[in-house]
Amino acid sequence: MVDWFVAGRKDLTTVDREMLLGWRDPVEGIFEIQRKEKDAVVLLNLVDDLEYRTYSNVGRAAFRGMSKGGFLHTCLVPVHSAGGAWLLSGAMTSYPKSSATKIAQAALHLATSQPELVFRNPEKLEQGWQRMREDRAAFVEFCGGDELVLPPAEAEDLLNAYYRHRQEAAVAGQPDRVRGRRLSDLDLPFFELPRELADAHTIGVIYDQVDGLNFYADYGMLRDLFADPVRGSRGQHQDLLRTYLRGESIAPLPICRLATARPETADAVFRKLLRKPGFTWSEHGEALLRRRKPWYYANEPRPGVSVIGDRLGALLRGES
Repeated sequence: MVDWFVAGRKDLTTVDREMLLGWRDPVEGIFEIQRKEKDAVVLLNLVDDLEYRTYSNVGRAAFRGMSKGGFLHTCLVPVHSAGGAWLLSGAMTSYPKSSATKIAQAALHLATSQPELVFRNPEKLEQGWQRMREDRAAFVEFCGGDELVLPPAEAEDLLNAYYRHRQEAAVAGQPDRVRGRRLSDLDLPFFELPRELADAHTIGVIYDQVDGLNFYADYGMLRDLFADPVRGSRGQHQDLLRTYLRGESIAPLPICRLATARPETADAVFRKLLRKPGFTWSEHGEALLRRRKPWYYANEPRPGVSVIGDRLGALLRGES
């Protein structure tokens, strides 16, 4: 919409054009009010742990009644003509300082459900990669590898055992913060497969260095196909591979893994599926995946582990 508006307005100055185009990348967050500075307020985004000097197009009246330590749930857009300045955009809801506990929980939910909001902060992005590397190493040590094929119930049990192991290790590493709590307090359903995975014959569990931890339905059948291309003549195996190729929620990872692990059979599998006798995975594989899954290659990879800032962590612990 912004691109369309700017393209249709030839009277816009360069400054106005840059400002409007900057609105394509808004910052959504839950903010703590740090202080007021003349017509602006300085907000700390509890999601990405960055400060934003923020203005309103109606002036300081927009911030009347707000005080240091209170909270705002809103969206900000950059003002490119004033470096480091941001403008309120859309609805704004304010909360008193006394709402800190509920606000912190809401910010935590936002950070974990939409980790891309956290990774606007380059420091948090690097921390996310580091945490994921550590978690992956712990997963490999606990589970015996970074790729598993299990019945759904066993996969669920294993993941629950792994997450409990990780939480117990975290508790043991910070005894002062959990003093008085029992390990039995940690009993809860850490992980539960969604129905479309729970009904599969097998689940592929892959913890990749870049794509993180992912789960794939009937991965065992797909692995059998690459182990024995004769299976490619069976409709259900070919249909499954087509589903993996076409699925907009399935990254290239499982196909790449299987093709790389079985280069001697990958060509035969895809020649049969695509009906292209000259297809070779080494020459045509990446182009095939880019054509079928452009959404994956259009974005920079992000860690699969969310990281919360120091201030949000303090609020979650009940510290003022």
